[in-house]
Amino acid sequence: MTDTRFRTRSGRIDKHEQSKDERTDQAESEVTCPECGGRLVSDAEHGETICEDCGLVVDEGSVDRGPEWRAFDSSEKDEKSRVGAPTTKMMHDQGLSTNIDWRDKDAYGNTLSSRQRAKMQRLRTWDERFRTRDAKERNLKQALGEIERMASALGLPENVRETASVIYRRALDEDLLPGRSIEAISTASLHAAARQAGVPRSIDEVAEVSRINQMEFERAYRYIVRELGLGIRPADPTSYVGRFASDLAVSDEVEQRARELLETTKREGAHSGKSPVGLAAAAVYAAALLTNQRVTQSEVSEVADVSEVTIRNRYKELLEVEGEARAVA
Repeated sequence: MTDTRFRTRSGRIDKHEQSKDERTDQAESEVTCPECGGRLVSDAEHGETICEDCGLVVDEGSVDRGPEWRAFDSSEKDEKSRVGAPTTKMMHDQGLSTNIDWRDKDAYGNTLSSRQRAKMQRLRTWDERFRTRDAKERNLKQALGEIERMASALGLPENVRETASVIYRRALDEDLLPGRSIEAISTASLHAAARQAGVPRSIDEVAEVSRINQMEFERAYRYIVRELGLGIRPADPTSYVGRFASDLAVSDEVEQRARELLETTKREGAHSGKSPVGLAAAAVYAAALLTNQRVTQSEVSEVADVSEVTIRNRYKELLEVEGEARAVA
């Protein structure tokens, strides 16, 4: 007697039923050992699938799709778990709160009704209040916004902004703000972070984009460096050369020659007590003269924000040091 379960009215075997039966057999064969029929288990430590009875290695080199970290309790697991957007020190809540869009449109781009717009505005108001519940969070929000604004104006990279945010948080935690404005400490934090990252900006450049005067900024900078023990080394003149050369649109030869002049000056110890910005500007001007490229002192002065007198004096000193070093060699 024929089995009607696998036949259609025409008498032919149903391919759908047959393929389903084959898939069942295949699934059973995948969980049993092909040699002894024993149960297969996965060894996550070695990335292998082995038979529990005879030890046959059926598969090896399997991909571990779990996390690369280990956790020994639930609290450690929650702390190491990475779900959602990455946290950042550049936001007062580290980017963990919600953010309601200012555009009154739904997910399909349709404009909301007047009643829905009023509801969303109330939600934005309450969301803003919950995000800054105390004075410390309001302080952080204002300061980090100020750091972001100045860093953008100065063209500083994201790692500098992150470092500046960490420095400001340290100053806030150690109660260094009483008697000083938020703008002063945030400006000083950004300047210190730029110096630490090796992309310094001159005091005049930072003071120009800040909301405070230069004297207050310098006092705040010296204060946080001393109190936080930041250990910032003096700025290297060569770190300014690339930016000045780019702004002046000079050739790579000029930039390389300027770096060589500064390296000779540092090796001879003639840079001590002189402004790094002035030395860098003078080196670019001197290098342009040595390579027969036309760059005026006024152009260099405008780019570097130093006086023409400083450039004139410093470039002569650089050339003298270069000449003495060659004579000795």
